[in-house]
Amino acid sequence: MGIADRTAGRGHGGRLRRAALTTLALATVMAASLTAGCARHGPGGDGRTPRPTATTGPGGQAGAGSVLAVKIDNVPAARPQTGLDAADVVYAEQVEGGLSRLMAVYATKLPVVVGPVRSARESDLELLRQFDRPVLAFSGAQRKLLPLIDRAPLIAGSPAHAPEAYFRGSDRPAPHNLCLRPARLLSAAPGRAALTTGFRYGPPPSGGTPTASRTVRYPSARFTFTWSAERARWLVSTDGTPSVTSAGKRVAPATVVVQYVKVRTSAYHDALGNNSPYTQTVGSGKAEVLRDGRSFDATWSRPDATRGTTFATAGGGPLDFAAGQVWVVFTGAP
Repeated sequence: MGIADRTAGRGHGGRLRRAALTTLALATVMAASLTAGCARHGPGGDGRTPRPTATTGPGGQAGAGSVLAVKIDNVPAARPQTGLDAADVVYAEQVEGGLSRLMAVYATKLPVVVGPVRSARESDLELLRQFDRPVLAFSGAQRKLLPLIDRAPLIAGSPAHAPEAYFRGSDRPAPHNLCLRPARLLSAAPGRAALTTGFRYGPPPSGGTPTASRTVRYPSARFTFTWSAERARWLVSTDGTPSVTSAGKRVAPATVVVQYVKVRTSAYHDALGNNSPYTQTVGSGKAEVLRDGRSFDATWSRPDATRGTTFATAGGGPLDFAAGQVWVVFTGAP
């Protein structure tokens, strides 16, 4: 600032200008904090360079093939989420009260921040056994479930295990503001080979039914997938509202799987006494696969927990997915 500017700043006009600039800056910050969610904290979430925790790196527990699985909040107060568009696979499941929760699996890239992170469920342990010692990021779990998580063939990455990997966003109330820095749980993305889901990718099968949109309903939640020919993707809406990330990017998988499974009661309850549904992902059953603007009747098979899930057409042939993000929505048998 020059001498003339400094002199002007000492007078009444300078004070007014400074006040106006301060007001504008505060308004800008407030607007950003209301819309950006976890993403507003930038690299590392606190301005520091992310560094691995004790669970990663030389001598750590996470192997080169460990995917990162993050339990993500999906109630209205948790939206928009951060980092959801970077996931290779997103699983949607029913939780207490008929609400929905997501598990995002990262293998080909790790976003700077993911969130908001929420608690794990018993079903997650079965689902994750298809991966080689995955890292599970979760906010916590029902007290009686914690010993099962400790004994499961995975690496627990909750705030209790890796506190430096998490921070609380200031723009939302708890518990919908817990954010994760993935680089502090995994030193690098393991790569596509770590996605031992059983999924195949390639050209679509013949046939199928032209489909503009498909809605899956839970007792207190719903997902709608609308085909966009322009983007060659399925645009996701949750509870009737377009699903976007905190950066304003529309969530849009290339393939959507509606997988009909057995959903039963478990031995666990939430703090209000509501039973935690158990989503059984080992076995076989029917499915619908949405890709390229069409719906294909399918069957799924996962003979045991250590294997991935394969999908076949109604005629028994393999059913390949489109390249890109896959959403798997678990729902009760039709």
